[in-house]
Amino acid sequence: MSKILYISSEAFPLIKTGGLADVAGSLPIALSKQGEEIHLLLPAYPQVMQQVENTQQLASSHYYGLDVSLLETHLPNSDVPLWLVNCPAAFERPGGPYMDSDGQPWHDNALRFALFCQIAVDIALDRLKLGWQPDIVHCNDWQSGLVPALLASFKQRPATLFTIHNLAYQGLFSQQTFTDLELPGNLWQPSRLEFYDQLSFIKGGLVYADRINAVSPTYAREILLPEFGYGLNGLLQHRQARLSGILNGIDQTVWNPATDPHLTANYDSHKLAQKSKNKTALQKQLGLPVDARIPLVGMISRMVEQKGLDIILGAMAEIVNLPIQLVMLGNGETHYEIQLVKWANNHPDKLNVVIGYNEILSHQIEAGSDMFLMPSTFEPCGLNQLYSLRYGTLPIVRNVGGLADTVVDANDLNRKSKTANGFVITEQSAEALLTTLRTALGLYQETAAWKKLQRAAMKGDFSWQRSAGHYIKLYQQALSDRDQAVV
Repeated sequence: MSKILYISSEAFPLIKTGGLADVAGSLPIALSKQGEEIHLLLPAYPQVMQQVENTQQLASSHYYGLDVSLLETHLPNSDVPLWLVNCPAAFERPGGPYMDSDGQPWHDNALRFALFCQIAVDIALDRLKLGWQPDIVHCNDWQSGLVPALLASFKQRPATLFTIHNLAYQGLFSQQTFTDLELPGNLWQPSRLEFYDQLSFIKGGLVYADRINAVSPTYAREILLPEFGYGLNGLLQHRQARLSGILNGIDQTVWNPATDPHLTANYDSHKLAQKSKNKTALQKQLGLPVDARIPLVGMISRMVEQKGLDIILGAMAEIVNLPIQLVMLGNGETHYEIQLVKWANNHPDKLNVVIGYNEILSHQIEAGSDMFLMPSTFEPCGLNQLYSLRYGTLPIVRNVGGLADTVVDANDLNRKSKTANGFVITEQSAEALLTTLRTALGLYQETAAWKKLQRAAMKGDFSWQRSAGHYIKLYQQALSDRDQAVV
């Protein structure tokens, strides 16, 4: 058993902007169930404080002239201790955790998350006298990237693991910000935190952590390449011996078609006929023609370039002429939202676009759709394809990142070996998307073959228990590598 300080800037169900929250809300619970002693550290955003109960103050201190207190409660629906970094000047504000109500990054994000990292370091070194010191500090994404860098010079320090959820977000700030944050001067070097005359928070994790991991094996390989490395591929190649990939899991109690309370009809792989009732209900709810024979394709996504919106729009003139219905839920960049809504208004019998996010509707789309569209340009892990597999909704995906690790194309060979569970788009183009979509539509007409694919999809084990076991092994590697860390 190890003592683990798990550091995240978001955690479901308290606050969520993306997949990091799903991981931080599930992995600590799975690790705890396997006997690890884990504490989750999270900023005390207003949205978090509104949902937690029975908080008590453990310690108080000052960072950058601001009053900071450490509060303790529990992650909802678990026994995992939750420590909240309470600093009203940094975290008590409207909007999201990283952006204001207008969608602009908070002007003081560097200060906010440097403060978050500083208290994490003090916890890790037991400077706050909490009577608990971790063996391992598990950092996630740029918001906690300074922690391994600030711990590296201490001989009696915990081992550090840094998880990359999305390398595109790096926490880049000016050189003046580096000075203002009073970081150790020796960190301002290209081999350390400097990145083309900017301060890079994420480099703190990539340079100094005892172990680095990405959220899927394929993504761990892809980020070594210029195409996916965002200028950091050289550094990652240098540290390749310390880099690995562990596929994210999903909460199989929340995402379970047999018990999901949001569905019109529950079902499993032995009662697939019930799935069609959810399709009928979704068609009615969204004002689409009710027809069990027409394949319904779902998509739940941020509407940004990464998610393949360009090739979808490039193919839309032909998609609306195919014998399908398409349902899209999400929000993002305004120009994508406007174009998709325009297409939906012009083709209301074929396309329904819901701008925003709706947790209940997302469950209903997963259950009611026959296929799920996810043509991402890159995808570190991806969760919706895992939900889709669980719900017998066959994914149509690009062969990148976690999508490549989880979806096996329904070609003849894979169908014969009974490993096929979806459809793979082999290049990022509208033409390739349409070709794969037409292949899926053709196979949909073969009812017996389609049901075999659905059952194969639903057999997959994407539980957090499986992933947690891999993380426990990685923690042991980090502990053994600690003495060889870069200083």
